[in-house]
Amino acid sequence: MRNSHELGQDLERFRDRFHALKTEIQKAIVGYDELLTDTLVAVFARGHILLEGVPGLGKTFLVQTLSQVLGLTPGRIQCTPDLMPADILGTHIVNENEEGRRVMHFEKGPVFANLVLVDEVNRATPKTQAALLEVMQEGGVTAGGETMPLPKPFFVMATQNPMEMEGTYPLPEAQADRFLFKLRVPFPDRATLVEISRRTAAFDMPELSRILDGEELIMFQKIVSEVPVADHVNEYAARIILATHPGDEGQTPSVAKYVSYGASPRGMQSLIRGARIHCALDGRTAVSVEDVKRVALPALRHRVILNFQGEAESKSVDVLVQEVIDSVSTTVIA
Repeated sequence: MRNSHELGQDLERFRDRFHALKTEIQKAIVGYDELLTDTLVAVFARGHILLEGVPGLGKTFLVQTLSQVLGLTPGRIQCTPDLMPADILGTHIVNENEEGRRVMHFEKGPVFANLVLVDEVNRATPKTQAALLEVMQEGGVTAGGETMPLPKPFFVMATQNPMEMEGTYPLPEAQADRFLFKLRVPFPDRATLVEISRRTAAFDMPELSRILDGEELIMFQKIVSEVPVADHVNEYAARIILATHPGDEGQTPSVAKYVSYGASPRGMQSLIRGARIHCALDGRTAVSVEDVKRVALPALRHRVILNFQGEAESKSVDVLVQEVIDSVSTTVIA
């Protein structure tokens, strides 16, 4: 365990690399300042990311750019209703060895990469989504009684389109819970659209430099995981989680009326892990309540389940979560 002086020096190096990564990514991606920050926060917090947005906003390009600047091996899965688990995990095939004998050989699927893009994850069938669930949770693939570990670091970045419902299979709550953050990709404003046109008119893509490699990324992940969290901050995060559940004493009227089930303990982990990164980026060595508030929305929006009335009235989960954040912040004494 590092002392406070060593931790401070390591966190300073982390901040420099974080900002260098973001600057390099912005050579290729216009706008999306907050989205890029949240994406990098999730990466350093060792979490999977679910990106939601309409087609054409650059979700896939973001993942490809990220793999370049992080020096990670990319993998891609384009989800369709006929996609089978073996298509993403791999399968055993029969080969002939040098002696002419037939032997079984496992042909690895696209999940055997550092950064796996799962495009339009809600188009995959529940059977294939369940196979992906094991990969995200266990970090390995089991086939033929053998478990094969995936390369480290390992991230899944999945995209989904919130508009097209025909031919889609909404992610079950158990699988959505495996994502550290759910990030919404906003439609660009006029100035951003103009800049996109200027940069892409010549069809030349900018050349990006590698800022980190896999080993350095793992090292920085370990460094930020040592940022201390005081008891009152853990208490605050726990109150936020409980307040998303109907029946809890800290619930808001909207939660009581429109929510079926609130965030899981994994949501608590996401709050603390994300808060540690923001604490480090602000140049501090102890997590504050404000750090938790900063990550609460992306960490919880996919973990709060609306009831029938909430679905019928098309209530916004983001609004409900923000109400919880605002209500709990006034009741916790730091």
